[in-house]
Amino acid sequence: MRLLIVEDERRLAVALAKGLTAEGFAVDVVHDGLEGLHRAGEGSYDLILLDIMLPGMNGYRVCAALRAAGNDVPILMLTAKDGEYDEAEGLDTGADDYLTKPFSYVVLVARVKALLRRRASAGASPVLVVGDLRVDTASRRVYAGEDEVVLTAKEFAVLEQFAVRAGEVVSKAQILEHVWDFAYDGDPNIVEVYVSALRRKLGARRIQTVRGAGYRLVAG
Repeated sequence: MRLLIVEDERRLAVALAKGLTAEGFAVDVVHDGLEGLHRAGEGSYDLILLDIMLPGMNGYRVCAALRAAGNDVPILMLTAKDGEYDEAEGLDTGADDYLTKPFSYVVLVARVKALLRRRASAGASPVLVVGDLRVDTASRRVYAGEDEVVLTAKEFAVLEQFAVRAGEVVSKAQILEHVWDFAYDGDPNIVEVYVSALRRKLGARRIQTVRGAGYRLVAG
């Protein structure tokens, strides 16, 4: 899943990005409200962490603009302010939740996962089924038949991209964009490393190579 952090406190933004990346998310970071609005409108994000006191455009206005444009991405607002009025204003503009600084990282992750679960339960089932393979995007667990398959956070994220497009060709570029981040400039062959790991754990027959195009997840 892909997250956008809009936070002008650079040290905090970097710390959050590192932590959430370790949780298996692809994370993009911007430090300006206008840039955040532009990036949110351009990209396909599963959740936005949005500070209120931002240069360019404050978080309230960014949130309101996204909602006015019909963008229903979950938004968790972050602020150093504290008070019922600020919270009410944030939620009135369309934010889904509100967290006051300083906050516990554990609490932040719990809020992020809760918002993602809420969105999944409101829409499609969080369990993706491909043949006898079940990918539970809420609990982040995978089962092949009756057996649980233990995956790393990145392995799960790559498999999730295949599972949501089961039967379709998924390119390396699509995987890099959603599993790593917007600005990833490393070796694109890293995708092959994770595909090989998934084949070892799930069985090679499940992930087909489509020469020159990408990969396809099929029923085993």
